[in-house]
Amino acid sequence: MTTDLYPTRGAFEVVTPRQDPVVWGPVSSPELESFERDGFLAVDRLITEDEVAVYRAELDRLVHDPAIRADERSIIEPQTQDVRSVFEVHRISDVFAKLVRDERVVGRAREILGSDVYVHQSRINVKPGFGASGFYWHSDFETWHAEDGLPRMRTVSVSIALTENFDTNGGLMIMPGSHRTFLGCAGETPKDNYKKSLQMQDAGTPSDEALTKFADAHGIRLFTGAAGSATWFDCNAMHGSGDNITPYPRSNVFIVFNSVENAAVEPFAAPVRRPEFIGARDFTPVG
Repeated sequence: MTTDLYPTRGAFEVVTPRQDPVVWGPVSSPELESFERDGFLAVDRLITEDEVAVYRAELDRLVHDPAIRADERSIIEPQTQDVRSVFEVHRISDVFAKLVRDERVVGRAREILGSDVYVHQSRINVKPGFGASGFYWHSDFETWHAEDGLPRMRTVSVSIALTENFDTNGGLMIMPGSHRTFLGCAGETPKDNYKKSLQMQDAGTPSDEALTKFADAHGIRLFTGAAGSATWFDCNAMHGSGDNITPYPRSNVFIVFNSVENAAVEPFAAPVRRPEFIGARDFTPVG
């Protein structure tokens, strides 16, 4: 039985100091030093304008395809009934599969995690203007540990902007340094919790008191930037995003890389595994 280093979803919130490295490979550059310290790394132009146009066109094609909309991998916005997210996009689309294999993307993940990596999760997020809802404060690792069975904090995400991120259109917010403390949330995980949580987070949500302490200790950083910019962030960074009530959409492609040495086991705090299109069970390294 795998030891549970990060207890969560019990009767009370539990704070546990991080038991794992942040950068598993050599900290050999200022960028990796920044990532280790803050839990994130912003890259101004990860992909070019021409590449953005290709990926944006593919995003638009997918979200307007009736077959994709009807697929269980598509999540529908409760308010507008528009497509909010499409999961496992690197398997649905050859265009996004190529992005996952791009050395600018997978190479950085290997560098941070110190090993070969596989895709634990991929998705496109669509946050159109005039009312698209945000994602409440959370640690991804809390969910991936509780519901997918990831044992250690050896997972990294990259969010690549396909539209401009203004300071007003519901951009990503992260609490710098929060990745060094694990907040185990209170409350049991309902069966099939993913069906609700992908539209509106409930289980795995920190208390107002805990979030206030985290914000007071770490502050909040809002990420803005042109299309093509990217944010790498640690799996345990406390983050979220607000609603988008502006006319300007905010869309991105989101890829989660996990170390092949950190393969998922049984969930640590959930009655059943989430579907594989949300938490992969194919641990084949990205080639």
